[in-house]
Amino acid sequence: MRLDSKKSLLLLIDLQAGLLPVIEGGDQAVTEAAWLGGVAEALDVPVWITEQYPAGLGGSEPRLLEALPHHCLWQKLHFNAHAEADFAGALAASGRTQIVLCGTEAHICVLQTGLGLLEAGYQVFWLAEATASRRAEEAALARQRIMQAGATVVSADMVAYEWLERCDDAQFKQVHRRNLKPRSARPLRFF
Repeated sequence: MRLDSKKSLLLLIDLQAGLLPVIEGGDQAVTEAAWLGGVAEALDVPVWITEQYPAGLGGSEPRLLEALPHHCLWQKLHFNAHAEADFAGALAASGRTQIVLCGTEAHICVLQTGLGLLEAGYQVFWLAEATASRRAEEAALARQRIMQAGATVVSADMVAYEWLERCDDAQFKQVHRRNLKPRSARPLRFF
């Protein structure tokens, strides 16, 4: 199943300033989520950001918010964002059925949100280089579990190129120049 920019939504789970210092690969997760968010915004793919109990964990990483000026912010108390009635209602109303999912912690809020989305009938795409936990082993277990439940693991490059579809229009040239080319040499770790 291929991603379609008109059906997709990018969901960034709990990349929060108070949590990131203890996340193995947290800096890369923010960088890669912001990068794909920039591609999403250029292609009119909605970008939603969640925050788990911001009074205790702090707000979203400022670099992320600065990079994504057109995001929609959701605060939540459930680990599964889809269990929040307002969130679930807005997602259904959006008509978007392909959810590209990333964030922290992979084995808690990202996993539970992904499972909740799958149970609700959405196609879930787990963004490997932008989904992390305190311990890499837990991120790996979460990835394995979400795959077994029916999600598809993807890289940001896969998502970007599937959203773009072709290389001979002005949109591709703009995104290539601004996003794809500068990222091509960056070393990445896939969780």
